[in-house]
Amino acid sequence: MSIWDIFNKLDEQKASKGKPEFIIVGLGNPGIQYENTRHNAGFLTIDRLCEKMSFEVKKAKFKSYVGEVNIGGKCCLVMKPQTYMNNSGEAVVEAMNFYKIPIENVLVIYDDISLEPSKMRIRRKGSHGGHNGIRSIVELTGSEDFPRIKMGVGKKPHPDYNLADWVLSRFSDDEMKALKTALDNACEAVEKIVSGQIDKAMNSFNS
Repeated sequence: MSIWDIFNKLDEQKASKGKPEFIIVGLGNPGIQYENTRHNAGFLTIDRLCEKMSFEVKKAKFKSYVGEVNIGGKCCLVMKPQTYMNNSGEAVVEAMNFYKIPIENVLVIYDDISLEPSKMRIRRKGSHGGHNGIRSIVELTGSEDFPRIKMGVGKKPHPDYNLADWVLSRFSDDEMKALKTALDNACEAVEKIVSGQIDKAMNSFNS
């Protein structure tokens, strides 16, 4: 083996050490008009994770803004898809295929109208439950077997209220205060899930 072969081998080893093993995806819609809306609870969670762990999600790749962070000794690709909610799966599949990451190592964070803004719920896997972002991921990956964190955004004020109008509405000041607690809890849950402690995360935060 030549000296160049040795250097190439070392470069490959360095690259493999830095290769993402886990994808963390926060769902939402791009654009100023959607900032701080209920449907962007996934984006808000990623923003809080960036604050707590001192990294940025700003590089344009995989139809998303992405960043990398080490959690529990694992390199994680953190994503905010820019495809709009209904096509979120396009971004997720591109990243999965590029890094050859299995579906069980894709953690998705998104809004849930069945939970109040102070609440969150962790699931190991499950159906899309009518959520179009999750529907897109399930359809394009062909699997429901990925962990997810559901962020409470509050139920519609009354049954006849238009669902699209509701999820695209902004949180009230009181709701934002309650949401901040859930965002911090979600960040802690992310660390546990990536570290292989999803049962512990579910026991701690599913109430």
